[in-house]
Amino acid sequence: MALWNRIQQLEPVYRQKVHELYDRDEFPMEVRHYLAPWIESQTWDHAAQDQNQAVLLFQVLLENLDNQYSRFVQEGREESFLLQCNFRRFKHNFQRYQEEPTTLASIILWFLRKEKEILDTVELSQQVQTLQVQQTSMDTDHQRNLQRRVEDIQNKVQVMDHTIKCLEEQQDEFDFKYQTHQMEGKDAGKMDGAKYKAILEENLLESSLLLALRELLTLVEEVTSLFVEEELVGWSRRQQKACIGAPEDTSLLVLEEWMTALAQALFQVKSFLMKLDELSGKVTYEKDPVLAHNLYLKQRTDNLLTRLLKSAFVVESQPTMPQGKGPLVLRTGIQFSVKTRLLVKIPELNHEMKVTVTVDKYRRFNILGTNTKALNMTESMNGGFVADFRHLVSLSLSVTEELHIINFETEFKLHDLSVKLETCSLPVVIISNSSQQQSAWASVLWFNMLCNDAKNVLFFAGSVQAPWSQLAEMLSWQFLSVAGRGLDADQLDMIANKLFGKQQSFESCYLSWPKFNKNNFTFWVWFDGILGLVKTFLAEIWKDGSVIGFVSKAREKSLLKRKQDGTFLVRFSESFKDGGVTFSWAETDANGRVRVRSVQPFTRTDLTQIPFVEIIRNFQILEVGNVPENPLRFLYPGIPKDSAFGKYYTEKSGEQSPYFKYIKTKLMFVSKE
Repeated sequence: MALWNRIQQLEPVYRQKVHELYDRDEFPMEVRHYLAPWIESQTWDHAAQDQNQAVLLFQVLLENLDNQYSRFVQEGREESFLLQCNFRRFKHNFQRYQEEPTTLASIILWFLRKEKEILDTVELSQQVQTLQVQQTSMDTDHQRNLQRRVEDIQNKVQVMDHTIKCLEEQQDEFDFKYQTHQMEGKDAGKMDGAKYKAILEENLLESSLLLALRELLTLVEEVTSLFVEEELVGWSRRQQKACIGAPEDTSLLVLEEWMTALAQALFQVKSFLMKLDELSGKVTYEKDPVLAHNLYLKQRTDNLLTRLLKSAFVVESQPTMPQGKGPLVLRTGIQFSVKTRLLVKIPELNHEMKVTVTVDKYRRFNILGTNTKALNMTESMNGGFVADFRHLVSLSLSVTEELHIINFETEFKLHDLSVKLETCSLPVVIISNSSQQQSAWASVLWFNMLCNDAKNVLFFAGSVQAPWSQLAEMLSWQFLSVAGRGLDADQLDMIANKLFGKQQSFESCYLSWPKFNKNNFTFWVWFDGILGLVKTFLAEIWKDGSVIGFVSKAREKSLLKRKQDGTFLVRFSESFKDGGVTFSWAETDANGRVRVRSVQPFTRTDLTQIPFVEIIRNFQILEVGNVPENPLRFLYPGIPKDSAFGKYYTEKSGEQSPYFKYIKTKLMFVSKE
């Protein structure tokens, strides 16, 4: 299907993007619409590079405009009259490209490519939506399956409860008849065992009940294994990734509901077995199945409860300082918080279970403040059974690649069951001053990106390398978490080129820890400097896509060379340690050659004094013999500067701007390519 036909069939939200695209004078939508077949059949990419081809297409374009004008004249309709006027004006405007038809070819090519980008976005959105629907469907089906199995267990327990009550009533009835029989003296001696057993088997349901209990415990064991080996393991990995910026769901509410239901079912089974013991104590017989199997069933039930409870004690919120770069980096002498949770809610135990916290086994740490708290439901926002430690301070020596574990212990006691529970945090890095935060956070990122074993404190003693696919994903999360937009494929390609050099494919590329963050001015130091700059000063324009950011000088040149004068892009400095942002623009010199000019990068110090959008708004080149002017007119690929940044401007501009004095007096170095 023709490109323009596909454009017209888009949903309103995407058609609006097309209207915004053509909301400018360079290439009117009416021309695009009425000349669509001819426009799409030409080789504009070739014409943008070849003067002769561009001249030919320019002349044919004017002829087509004349032909379309004649059609409107012949139609004679009122709307045709308006189109006649518009097409006469369009032809007049296009004639300004008579001396530079390649520029017009580049403009038309750019519009066609932007249309294709919109269609690609729609297609990608549909694919993502399909995948999300499929994934959501898979997740929903999986959850529904688990929910059905939990409900099946609960239903079986209810049926069993009814059966136990019936059994008790039957035994009471039998016992009454038997005692009456004895008192009436109908049988001078005791009832013989065979007759006694026969009467019991005829009246009681013990054997079938015991079989049902076995089947129930088998079902509980299967579901418990799913929770312990799959659901909790998956949640732990999601929590790890969320700690380093990934947009993961780490809610525990559904899992807590299911695990509580399982625990309640097992405690009811324990009560059933106790009741059977009680009934057998009243009336029994030789080879009574309750006496033969009850002990085994009790042990099996306790084992399942023990496994369930031990896995249900987790760290819900990993150790975090209020002003840290992220979780799992702790500073000596600074308070941090951490929260544990028992995913089995037993109201009777509220304030009864005491959780004790310790750090490592090296005894180099002191926990100041409260190191023992009770699990309770009053400190939780969602009714969880939690112990929220908020006033812990650690004192120790610190090494940014040394990992430490915070351990939590408690004891679950209910009726005759006693289980010691233990859990631990993900490895934390202890620092002694804020200058170590950057390196410590790098260690946290590296560990949680590559290691699933939360207790592997010797991780950095090895030489694990990061594949580019994982590294790229993690780097994108950093921008997503601090500024709402991750890194796209082009930005990641530039970073990969910086790390590995030019490659046919980066799939087989690996980065070592020393190259990531071991030396003086490492990749991470550079990347984190930019990240901090974006978070503090550029978050809004990064999120709305106005900052290309990661682009090499060679690619910058190729992007701008074919654009109209005044087209500029915003990029990050490749050499500033603490992060720098600059802009480069296209400019035609006196000889007609397009050159790319750049301004010396702006640092954190600069941006503290003046917002970056105000720099762009008021920037001027002061050159001898020239009137000062702002060379920045169109944000790449061609958005008018004020359309792109106007919503971020202060009310006053020019000499009225509160920042004008600063811009006027600050020395800015401008370079050529």
